[in-house]
Amino acid sequence: MTPPRRSGGDGGGRKAPGGKAPGGKSTGGKTRGKPGDGRPGTVAPARGRGAPTGASPTNRDFAAARVEARRGAARTGAKKTGTSAPAAAGKAGSTTKARDEGPMRVQRALARVGVVSRRGADQAVADGRVQVNGTVAQIGQVVDPRRDVITLDGVRVETHVTEHRWIVLNKPAAVMTTRRDPQARTTVFDLVEDVPGLVYVGRLDFMTEGVLLLTTDGTAAHALTHPSREVERTYVATVRGDASTAAREARDGVQLEDGLVVPRDVQAYPLGSRRWAFEITITEGKTHEVRRICDALGLEVERLVRVSFGPVKLGTLAAGEARALTNAERTVLDALIAQR
Repeated sequence: MTPPRRSGGDGGGRKAPGGKAPGGKSTGGKTRGKPGDGRPGTVAPARGRGAPTGASPTNRDFAAARVEARRGAARTGAKKTGTSAPAAAGKAGSTTKARDEGPMRVQRALARVGVVSRRGADQAVADGRVQVNGTVAQIGQVVDPRRDVITLDGVRVETHVTEHRWIVLNKPAAVMTTRRDPQARTTVFDLVEDVPGLVYVGRLDFMTEGVLLLTTDGTAAHALTHPSREVERTYVATVRGDASTAAREARDGVQLEDGLVVPRDVQAYPLGSRRWAFEITITEGKTHEVRRICDALGLEVERLVRVSFGPVKLGTLAAGEARALTNAERTVLDALIAQR
């Protein structure tokens, strides 16, 4: 795993260039050298690229810009890099064997199998609607799902989980990452199979598109989004502004109001019509983090796509569509989840 990067500090605005974080310590990042891996779309001919259309660039534009960048590298003698193969399509979900989590609070045992929400489980126990082995449950009571008989409103609930579901979704823009929306807007759960206990792994903003993992394994979801695991998330933003200079400055770190962010990698590719593809890889999931980074760097964001989350890449998955995890993705995710 890549060594941890520094993050901290106060204040806001753009960090002055120079490669030094507060205190004089270097914050230089590692560049992976595969700027095209996993971003949306398939490679398309470059003909007509940059024509002023007045619309935001499409996935084809991103692909064409990457092709042109690689051609330029080849002309200067640099090693030519290609994109990774798209993830194999499959059914909209896959399963993994559940780990034995041992005893847990009764509210969690109910919520993780999806019969009620976590808040609903708290209320059900408080209202005396839950029994454990024939006795009314108490808030915070510890149960063993493998052995204890748990009922809700007199109906037995099977709380011993033997497998977990995983779904990879390409979240479209204008879709909420939430279970229910008070304004009745479309949510990510409207786009996938109705699976009890399904939760999302890392929220995406209303207008942000791209890779979103969903799972019934709440412990894994928490592990993958915890800053200590440093799971890489790569985004491609369609921006206006001096993206080339912004990319150079971002590599030294960007000071936000809630701390210093030092990306793992930053690249910028011209799209034409004064637009750029600004690619950035980070290991934290702060609220609106990429949009705030772009704002601090003087870039105007027109479109934002998360093209990878850890080993899971967007590939050619269409907007609003879902697929199963590949075997390779499952192996890497299991390793990330198992880290201590």
